[in-house]
Amino acid sequence: MGKFKLDEIDHQILDMLIDNTRVPFTDIAKKLLISAGTVHVRVKKMEEAGIIKGSSLTLDYKKLGYSFIAYVGIFLQNTSQTKFVLARINEIPFVTVAHITTGKFNIFCKIRAKSTTHAKDIIFMLDDIEGVYRTETMISLEESINDKKRLMHNIFSDL
Repeated sequence: MGKFKLDEIDHQILDMLIDNTRVPFTDIAKKLLISAGTVHVRVKKMEEAGIIKGSSLTLDYKKLGYSFIAYVGIFLQNTSQTKFVLARINEIPFVTVAHITTGKFNIFCKIRAKSTTHAKDIIFMLDDIEGVYRTETMISLEESINDKKRLMHNIFSDL
């Protein structure tokens, strides 16, 4: 499929859906002065073009008892072990994000834990994976920026 062209209505629809993926199409339609059917058709086209990929909930992990965030850089004995190590990392539910990277680390992970003791246990789990040479951990003191819209608005201005 060729490059999908977004117009201002599409931008506004995406803007509202990023704020709340559960907002009814009728509410979007009222705000944009278009029909709910038009919103539905446009969202469906953006899904088919792969611009919208599902929807998700944002959880308040602090309220769920998981306020401790750390980033763990993983050094592998051999890069050929990457897939194996990632499969083992995927078995640890407290690792919420993992990236294969270039530079200092082979794999870079984000973990969520209940406490420093819990985080230590998770890091030891990562250290114990066959093929992991060592890890290096950075503790997040505060998430200062987590803005899904800034990049989207910049992309829209480039289109």
